[in-house]
Amino acid sequence: MDASTDSQGSPPRADRLRGAWRACSGALSHAARTALDIALPTLCVACREPVAGVGVCAACWTQLSFIEHPYCPRLGIPFVYDPGSDMLSMEAIADPPAYQRARAAVRYDDVAKVLVHALKYQDRTDLAPAMGRWMARAGTELLDGADILIPVPLHWRRGWSRRYNQSGALARVIAAQSGVPVRADALQRVRPTRQQVGLSRTDRARNVQGAFKVASARTGQIHGRRIVLIDDVLTSGATVDACARVLLRAKAAQVDVLVFARVVDTMKAPI
Repeated sequence: MDASTDSQGSPPRADRLRGAWRACSGALSHAARTALDIALPTLCVACREPVAGVGVCAACWTQLSFIEHPYCPRLGIPFVYDPGSDMLSMEAIADPPAYQRARAAVRYDDVAKVLVHALKYQDRTDLAPAMGRWMARAGTELLDGADILIPVPLHWRRGWSRRYNQSGALARVIAAQSGVPVRADALQRVRPTRQQVGLSRTDRARNVQGAFKVASARTGQIHGRRIVLIDDVLTSGATVDACARVLLRAKAAQVDVLVFARVVDTMKAPI
């Protein structure tokens, strides 16, 4: 069983108690908050060891693989060596996406996966501030000159079951960091789609085909605007590519993509 869940797949009891505590802590005294913090210490979301604050401990933080230069200027895929500032990755040349540029804060490795899973499925919205700040740092060049942020939307049924959109939570943090406003209602997911996990690249693209549209009342917010799409993970890019195509058909000037983590194939090199 995953250490981050109980036998029913839910967050452990201590995490649920801490969530309830955060909801009512504003009404309690400083002394009461301190006492409960001692009784229910915050645990590292990855290794479950006590940690000061929220998120990950120092040891797990060092295991996060932050993406730095050099990387593909189009897709943000990290290179194992520096091929020059204008060199594109093989993926960018062979199958260029509809969006202009993509950037990610970290590689989608073990610790990043735990963070994403906790934010997405375990109500750990307290992780969004740190994750969003890392994204804002990674996406500085995208955010400079951007007009609006649009989180990749959930279908209403999935949004109802999860109670919040993790991409929206990240977008709000990035907006606070960058000053670029969020337009969460500009893009809609108009039909439910299967989970992308386990699907081939072709099936992923087919799964999201026709799944998104620009809200008719929001076309004016899209026309001529430089947009940054916000999502948690980029794997094949099928979802953000489908979103970008819809936005470009609505006359967006440019669409970029900013995610927390991206899957990186370390066996591929620049050409």
